[in-house]
Amino acid sequence: MRDAEFFRRWMAAAAASVEREADRLTELDSPIGDADHGSNLLRGFTAVLAALEAEPTAAAAPGAVLQLAGRTLISTVGGASGPLYGTLLRRTGKVLGESAEVSDAELREALSEGVGAVARLGGAAPGDKTMLDALVPGVDALGTSYRAAAIAAENGALATVPMRARKGRASYLGERSIGHQDPGATSSALLLGALADVAEPEGAR
Repeated sequence: MRDAEFFRRWMAAAAASVEREADRLTELDSPIGDADHGSNLLRGFTAVLAALEAEPTAAAAPGAVLQLAGRTLISTVGGASGPLYGTLLRRTGKVLGESAEVSDAELREALSEGVGAVARLGGAAPGDKTMLDALVPGVDALGTSYRAAAIAAENGALATVPMRARKGRASYLGERSIGHQDPGATSSALLLGALADVAEPEGAR
């Protein structure tokens, strides 16, 4: 079973991954976006950590941790990333409800609901060269293991390179979007990679 502290560690690990990869995310965003994906997410996850520290009693359950994180991302991250990541975490948190502990199966189901909410918000589907190309295979693979989910998400992000973007800022480039890895899919893979790192530490595998 996973308690609120587990989800706090997940957000902390995600923030560390974003900080480590912020320059690469921005580099990926430069040719097909606004060259701000890394800096936006870094600002957002830094704010998430601050919010969780400032409001410990407001995030005393797994669902509350994710809802607070989602609200914070929506309020601090510019562009599309804030609403999309915020929706992912808020919806996941709402599905988890007020339980003090949740099972891996419950988390998997909640994340699936969160990904569905992202798809509805963005009007996108796998193959459109968006974060869904990492999130959908990643969450699908959670039934196997957290590490399998991280690997599937990373492979999904890599698979966006030959795709033509059909949604978001990159879609305006048409054929010129081909040959570039989608930054949103890449950061989504970081999020699921951070989850795997917390759920299945190196020494436990």
